[in-house]
Amino acid sequence: MTVEQEIWDFLDRHLHSIFNRDAETYAATTSPELSLYEWFVVPHRQDGLDFHFFMIEHGWAGEMSDFRYDLLEKRLQRYDQTAIVSYTIMLTYLRDGEIHHRTHNESRVLVNYEGYWQVVHVHKSPGWQSPYQPH
Repeated sequence: MTVEQEIWDFLDRHLHSIFNRDAETYAATTSPELSLYEWFVVPHRQDGLDFHFFMIEHGWAGEMSDFRYDLLEKRLQRYDQTAIVSYTIMLTYLRDGEIHHRTHNESRVLVNYEGYWQVVHVHKSPGWQSPYQPH
């Protein structure tokens, strides 16, 4: 397996831990020093894991009976023991018998610590055109 495939497989495991509410795997794949921007939560940086543990424990997305996600326009940049992955994530899920879709853009910074990867930073942005128009 190539390092690139290892990174994408790691990311798949990490993302599934979030959607499956698997706090143990999330903790193993995420640095305690995590920093992140989630535009749809708060317009400020969040630090640490406590917020996400609360969300995982209490069903951050409600009760999804089934889900899938697709990573569109994936890009991987590697710099020694650091990797940056960026993509548009399209989450498709079933709730109350109806299919729903959500998309947004994400960048995740991963660092390899002695043979295992961890997410150290996440930045999310909306998947639509900004309302700001230059003068």
